[in-house]
Amino acid sequence: MTYKQKFDKFLKKKNLTTTNNRKKVGILFFLTTIALFFLFVLRLGYIVLIGNVGDVSLKQRTTELYKGSEVIAAKRGTIYDRNGIAIAEDATSYSAYVVLSDSYVQGKTKLYAEQKDFSQIAEVLHDKVGTSKSKVEKILNTAYDKKVRPYQVEISVAKDITLQQKQAIEKELKSRKSKGLYFNSHPSRIYPNGQFSSHLIGYADIAVKNNEERLVGKLGIEEAYNDVLKGTDGKITYQKDNYQNPLPGTVAEKKAAVDGKDIYTTLDSRLQTYLDSLLTEAYKKSKPENMTGVLMNAKTGEILAAAQQPSFNPEDKSTLGGKDFTWLNLLLQETYEPGSTMKILMTSAAIDQGVFNEYESYPSGQIKIADTVIDDWDHGALGTLTMRQALSWSSNKGMVMLEQRMQERWQRYLKQFGFGQSTNAGILGESPGMLPEDNVVSHAMTSFGQGIAVTNFQMLQAFTAVSNNGTMVKPHFIKEIVDHTTNKKAITQTEVVGKPISENAARKVREYMRDVVENKDYGSAYGKYSVPGYNISAKTGTAQVASGSGGYLQGENSYLYSIVLMVPSEEPEYILYLTVKLPKENDGTILPSVANPLLKRAMDLQDETVAAPETTEKSTEKVTVDKFTGMSSVDAANLAEKRGLDVVVIGNGEKVTAQSLKAGIKVLPNEKIILLAKGENAYMPDVSGWSKADLVKLGSILDIKVKFNGSGYCVNQSIQPYETLTDKKSITFTLKEND
Repeated sequence: MTYKQKFDKFLKKKNLTTTNNRKKVGILFFLTTIALFFLFVLRLGYIVLIGNVGDVSLKQRTTELYKGSEVIAAKRGTIYDRNGIAIAEDATSYSAYVVLSDSYVQGKTKLYAEQKDFSQIAEVLHDKVGTSKSKVEKILNTAYDKKVRPYQVEISVAKDITLQQKQAIEKELKSRKSKGLYFNSHPSRIYPNGQFSSHLIGYADIAVKNNEERLVGKLGIEEAYNDVLKGTDGKITYQKDNYQNPLPGTVAEKKAAVDGKDIYTTLDSRLQTYLDSLLTEAYKKSKPENMTGVLMNAKTGEILAAAQQPSFNPEDKSTLGGKDFTWLNLLLQETYEPGSTMKILMTSAAIDQGVFNEYESYPSGQIKIADTVIDDWDHGALGTLTMRQALSWSSNKGMVMLEQRMQERWQRYLKQFGFGQSTNAGILGESPGMLPEDNVVSHAMTSFGQGIAVTNFQMLQAFTAVSNNGTMVKPHFIKEIVDHTTNKKAITQTEVVGKPISENAARKVREYMRDVVENKDYGSAYGKYSVPGYNISAKTGTAQVASGSGGYLQGENSYLYSIVLMVPSEEPEYILYLTVKLPKENDGTILPSVANPLLKRAMDLQDETVAAPETTEKSTEKVTVDKFTGMSSVDAANLAEKRGLDVVVIGNGEKVTAQSLKAGIKVLPNEKIILLAKGENAYMPDVSGWSKADLVKLGSILDIKVKFNGSGYCVNQSIQPYETLTDKKSITFTLKEND
């Protein structure tokens, strides 16, 4: 018997034929299927009953699948000056992109750009927003020629496009029948005044969180008050179909956004723009390391104007981080040795303590404290001085003599004046300064402003004790915070922070300070500072600048020069404090070129306010601005005039589409308001005599970039009166001071 025969016999004996095997496999498969089916049914029943697969809730996942939501962005609060002129406000900007994919069609209409469209797109962008034609074409052609062509390409040089520019681009491309250019919208912040106390106001920029673009404060008030300004986003929830599109009528939940609060600063645009302009010119002329200037209400501590150089324009981010740029707010975050302006505090404390006799005489020159010789700046050239002359002529020896009489009492006065501690003005990173080292030489040096580190705001705060008859008030730059949701206002009150000296001492020192500018023989700034019609109290300062490696810088102009002015001397309304550090050019006119015109402007504005009540009592009351948008241009103009506003209507449209002053704010009578009534044509008004602040408002409402030559009031305009404004992108105004 062969092996095959033996094997077949074995299979037959075991009943392992092909037919039987198929039956067994079929039975096994059937039983397995039944078992799996029952397991599936049991599992399905469990899932239906429990509603979970592992840790995943099916109900929640189903809801998420067919539930959509959108964030309703809160509007960031507006920052205003004291009279309701916008300094920083929300806007929408646009960036351009081009679709290259030929799949982007609607029916038979192509919505993408072909290569032949690139030159048209580049030309229109160049004409409307000033982008480089060659750069745009290079971006498009580079993307188009890639092995794997992208669906779309961002035009990196076409950003920060305004709504007006976007509409003009779309209109022009439509007329040329060019396709493929589209826009993304972005939240943005506009600063219509450009450079305007920029380090104090700060700026906000886009930050991305959870794939959402939001404005976040990066500097100054924008940063310090970010939580106040930002508001709370809302949310809308709805059902969506399989294609993720919202289903009409299925809004399940809508949580409204809560807009940010508005901040009204104490700044006055009429003074701030002037200070910025004056300080910029002085900075260009003297080429110093830096300059600062602050004009403050002497009675309330309100900051009316504050500037520093170098500065920046928040509208142009390219000015940030340059060679001479500093992120520091020089008024609050940088410390320095103030020099001789400290002598008015030394003198007032000495008067208070009864150790000052204005008629006492002494030989000027030098004085030795321990092992250190302290010299007068002129090395005693004038010989004998009285103590009164020690202040006006700025004698170091005279001040040290007073300090030696007071000893530790002077150190207590320094603390009472607020040195060594932050003023808590509200800007992040404010420095507390530094009191002198505990030795007799350092203590003596503080009497003339060396050996102590102070901030600009600390000096201003201390000066108020002298200007305000002994009562010291805190400098502040926030007037009020307005919550439009609740209609509540948080008004900043004048805060008295001490009474370090007596009224008698304050009045006496202000009297002696007049000698600085009035005394021909003993006035260190005789004839340099003046405000027509007013007496002024002044004190100059010349401080050595620390070298950073021990000791002080050496050289002809290696100093920080300063001036404090109080006007009128009898009962000061204003304190002006200016500093210039390490100027390369110094002919003695740097600080007067800023101080004299600014104080004249301040007193002129005050005189206008005081003179206004002579007509009627009502004329002193502030005017509440109505909502003119939506009204007919004729009715709006009549109502604005009735309210006492100076009205300018631009455009020939039937309805007012925009207004330069926000509805609901209160402004002074005769405040200029610009009403825009968009129609077929808009013509340039005659702006002769307009202030810079009003010209800035004009540029903002017209969405036209404004440039300025000079300072003061408008005497010339590059777009002539009654010339059409169609397609105008910028305008230059020539300003000049009134005689």
